[in-house]
Amino acid sequence: MPAVDLPLSDTDPEAERVHIELLRAASPSKRLRLAFSLSRTAMSLARDGLARAFPGASPEEISLRFVALNYGPELADEVRRHLARSREPAGEPSPQRRS
Repeated sequence: MPAVDLPLSDTDPEAERVHIELLRAASPSKRLRLAFSLSRTAMSLARDGLARAFPGASPEEISLRFVALNYGPELADEVRRHLARSREPAGEPSPQRRS
């Protein structure tokens, strides 16, 4: 079967050219705001996907799964331990922390 040369984008080339031109003309602060907005959108979509994949999970569990997927399970475990310690009553260490 011969290889088919498909475009990587479904955007009209002229529209893409104008878009790039506008981005290049934007101020650094505008480009930074756009980057932050794109990041927020991507993170929100990822969390929404996790919530759909794990319908019974709490918001905290969704956040921990997000951390595990994006930053590694070790960090997610450390965050989980930190959250557990922060819920302990003052002066009562958890069994793992007792000497």
